[in-house]
Amino acid sequence: MSKNEEYGEKAHLWIPAGAHTYSRTDEVFPGNAPKVIERSKGVYTWDVDGNEYIDYGMACRSVTVGYDYDRISDAAIKQIHNGNTATKASKIEIEAAEAMCNLFPWVDMVKFAKNGSTVTSAATKLARAYTGRKYIARCKEHAFFSYDDWFIGSTVMNAGVPQEIQDLTLQFNFNDIASVKALFEEYKGEIATLIMEPCDTQEPENNFLQEVGKLCKEYGVVYILDEMITGFRWDIQGACKYYGVEPDLVTFGKGMANGFSVAALGGKREIMDLGGLTPGRERVFLISTTHGAEMSSLGALVETINVYKELNVTDHIWDMGRRLVKGLNEIAKEHSLQDYFYLEGAQCSPNLVVCGKDAKPSFEYRTVFLQEMLKAGILMPYIAIAYEHTKNEIDRTLEAAEKAMKIYKDALNADVGRFIEGNIIKPVFRKYN
Repeated sequence: MSKNEEYGEKAHLWIPAGAHTYSRTDEVFPGNAPKVIERSKGVYTWDVDGNEYIDYGMACRSVTVGYDYDRISDAAIKQIHNGNTATKASKIEIEAAEAMCNLFPWVDMVKFAKNGSTVTSAATKLARAYTGRKYIARCKEHAFFSYDDWFIGSTVMNAGVPQEIQDLTLQFNFNDIASVKALFEEYKGEIATLIMEPCDTQEPENNFLQEVGKLCKEYGVVYILDEMITGFRWDIQGACKYYGVEPDLVTFGKGMANGFSVAALGGKREIMDLGGLTPGRERVFLISTTHGAEMSSLGALVETINVYKELNVTDHIWDMGRRLVKGLNEIAKEHSLQDYFYLEGAQCSPNLVVCGKDAKPSFEYRTVFLQEMLKAGILMPYIAIAYEHTKNEIDRTLEAAEKAMKIYKDALNADVGRFIEGNIIKPVFRKYN
């Protein structure tokens, strides 16, 4: 038995689904993907059997510079030696908050946590307290906002969420301002907040983000932009800066500390301060977590911001994204597959689309292509480019893609089942296992 098999079995014995994040479970990867990772450095990762891969998953998109980037790791270790936590607010906690507020002009105050779900849920609570309203409007096309009931109740995986909670979350369509307007009219005076990502697989069109902001102001709705993925990737000041929009509240996580566990809720003082200590005001229990201001992670955050400024990290991510997108699209065109295989969305975070014979996205055919990439040592569940992806890694990836494309083309002209060597990739959000 290989170590992958051994640890894979243990994972499912001791951990529900075999991992602590559904997007890390076996079912969302081809059958020949590594079961368990032992270590990572730069943009390379090694499984427990010592197999090496160029990594494009980058730990659920949370590593934007590179695994164990020395300057950032050293900053975290320094704070560990300072005690890593404290009985009162720590010095690095204040410095990190100041750094965030200085970096983002639309952030007057900030609260830290350990994961994105905590801060998006806190944002919706804050909006309800601020407006005195109960409904939440969330973007239908955007895949994930929180593990809490307000969001999960609006998905197909709503088991355990009471119907009355499900009914409080409404949905609108991205780039469809009419759907937002109609929702605001139907529930006029009842919607506390609207939450969406500035960009997911589709970029905003016709000033959609700005137009939503105008409607939110008109109808008294708190405007939340979730920059969990776009933050520290589109620009050091996030997609809000890139697209020129200022929300009332904004949430961050993932890449903000290069893989260290930090998330943040920030925004306008008049809203954020509801969670403060203003005398005589009704108290709002905002975020209060023992490890939310863990010093090592906040040390990593401050140093990540410094690294971004000094090395122009996001410019490099865009450059490598353009190189990869151009190369993959050219390979698809060489095989006359440009209508079946393509990349969409912002090139700093491109979305890979692999279609079946009907030219519609297909998990079966996606499995074939990613399976072949794994054989060449490319781990690409999706594409999250980091600073330490260089021309060398991109070119090696394109060489592997050339071979994988040939197998994918053969599968399009035959029975795809004959090409799949393990399980078929499944989406996280589905009703049944």
